[in-house]
Amino acid sequence: MDSPDSVYGLGLAQGVNRLVEYNPLWPRAFAEEAARIRAALGDLTLDIQHYGSTAIPGLRAKPIIDLMIGVAEIDHGLLFIEPMAKLGYDYAGSQGIADHHIFGRGAARTHLAHVAIYQSEAWFRSLRFRDRLRADPEARQAYEALKLRLAAASASRAEYTSGKTRFVEDHSAPVPGEG
Repeated sequence: MDSPDSVYGLGLAQGVNRLVEYNPLWPRAFAEEAARIRAALGDLTLDIQHYGSTAIPGLRAKPIIDLMIGVAEIDHGLLFIEPMAKLGYDYAGSQGIADHHIFGRGAARTHLAHVAIYQSEAWFRSLRFRDRLRADPEARQAYEALKLRLAAASASRAEYTSGKTRFVEDHSAPVPGEG
């Protein structure tokens, strides 16, 4: 019997840069995982959002579901280490991202969960970027072209991620007059 992750086409070995076609089942994979996480973490979890490329219909992505778990205090993320381990997640610290706790699931990563302060600027910046790419086909195409170039040229995921930074920053800033 296939695992849910293989049904959803999820999983990427450490250090590999591979983009796959968008899978319309990814939102369901997110919803199932978010429900598991909510049940395990309880009331300290204020919200869970699907973000990153697997949350953008039509965008090629690394086959890893990105979840953002909102908490009132960043130290609450440290309380999640044991319950997330029971769900198959390893704690990866902040990975250099201020006010984040990061958890990865699977040796071949299927999910990355970022714990961040709910409704902080970092929270809203991530959601603005996701929403802009969902709404703007030109930005989505430009981002995909950049990702494809970086995946082909980058020897490491760190280089790949670094190469996207400017584009993400430029497309996640507040729009004047936006609520």
